[in-house]
Amino acid sequence: MAFRATILTLYPEMFPGFLGQSLSGKALLRGDWSLETVQIRDFATDRHRTVDDTPAGGGAGMVLKPDVLAQAIDQASPEGDARPRLLMSPRGRPLTQQRVRALAAGEGAVIVCGRFEGVDQRVIDARGLEEVSIGDYILSGGEPAAMILLDAIVRILPGVMGNVLSGVHESFEGGLLEHPHYTRPQVWEGREIPAVLTSGHHGEIEKWRLAEARRLTEERRPDLLGPQPETK
Repeated sequence: MAFRATILTLYPEMFPGFLGQSLSGKALLRGDWSLETVQIRDFATDRHRTVDDTPAGGGAGMVLKPDVLAQAIDQASPEGDARPRLLMSPRGRPLTQQRVRALAAGEGAVIVCGRFEGVDQRVIDARGLEEVSIGDYILSGGEPAAMILLDAIVRILPGVMGNVLSGVHESFEGGLLEHPHYTRPQVWEGREIPAVLTSGHHGEIEKWRLAEARRLTEERRPDLLGPQPETK
């Protein structure tokens, strides 16, 4: 069964965006995955199609109403739909490659794109929304974050990448950042390709790549290596 993504948004015209290009776009045309958008505003019941209201307790901004959003979720993901319900949110658990792989192995996902100040907590709790963050920064809405999440998922679906090894030797796949890459010309602006990479000795090449991956990880993302032993 093809991976099925349903996006709940106030701006369905933003999709598929860049997901309609390159590998993900070709996979979408082939039917390797599908994309459906749901306009949250269609579920507003007043003549102004109101989807938000002022925060309880006061404060800046507006909050997405639980009754409207719940109606949209219930139609997009009726009883029996096994797909996880995700809410793109800066306060969610950070997205990891492990979580991406778990999602890619499933039937798909229902993704809610927040706007304004946030989403009423009651609908998050009542509809079991899993909050997902793509980084420690704030966007104007959940749509760009949803596209990034889907891009990460779609590229590792079966048949999407031409070379299956492309998705294996990458940052985060083995717990380390990716090693440096080089290609022709052999010398560029006085800088040469490391000799080991043109030696033809595959064992030495793999050792070099692993050592470089570890070096970069220690320099840039030591948190990926876990707790380090104390030195006396």
